[in-house]
Amino acid sequence: MKGKSIFLVLMTILLAISACSSPKEFVYLQDMKEGVGYPYDVKHEAVIHYNDRLAITVSSKSPELAIPFNANLGVVEVSSNGTVSESSHLQSNGYRVDQNGDINFPILGKLHIEGLRVSEVTEMIRNMIIEGKYIKDPIVSLEFLNFRFSVLGASGSATYTVEDGRINLLEAIAKAGDIASNGRVNKVAVIREENGEHKMYMHDLRSTEIFKSPCFYLQQNDIIYVEPSTRKDNEEKGFRIATTVLSFATAVSSILLLILRL
Repeated sequence: MKGKSIFLVLMTILLAISACSSPKEFVYLQDMKEGVGYPYDVKHEAVIHYNDRLAITVSSKSPELAIPFNANLGVVEVSSNGTVSESSHLQSNGYRVDQNGDINFPILGKLHIEGLRVSEVTEMIRNMIIEGKYIKDPIVSLEFLNFRFSVLGASGSATYTVEDGRINLLEAIAKAGDIASNGRVNKVAVIREENGEHKMYMHDLRSTEIFKSPCFYLQQNDIIYVEPSTRKDNEEKGFRIATTVLSFATAVSSILLLILRL
């Protein structure tokens, strides 16, 4: 009988400890449910900005026809006998978008591409080549050479580059090494340049609403700012901890009194 009573007391202690321990608040996507679909922009494309550097290549079933369009990328080789061919080595500087949003493209001349998406730029160049009757079936590809974003606040301070120009906010936070313990997961801002102005979008990474944000996928030169906890936050956290400890101590004291009476 006494053994059964001790067992019940021990179970009570475990329950008291479980009740007094506070749940972890630093959890991403707390309202995300298993098996439920959360739509997002699967067709996201990066937008071209001033000072971007781009690698734009043109290819064709007849490679020699595409060579003049790739001259500025350094993909043309001339042999000792005068034969012109494509090189397998691309220069890393690419095409720089100037302050007017233009690039100078071989044969086609000045092209205004700032504000356009990747597919819009490649389609424009492709159509111009076809309309000029240079190539019937050109294939145009575009890659970013300097796509980057910066992270500040309670997630370190650094600038990161992205090779393919496609990265979402959660991936960017992970790339930066996650949010520090003093960071506010519900106060993650993305500062973005739009139409010559900087605009801030605030995010709560605990919520699936992040998938609907225009900043779920980052754009060139976005700045992520993770707000650190304030003094008030720390005081509230300390109060919660103190309350938890006091509750636990009260529960343990009650249990010990119960044991002494057995």
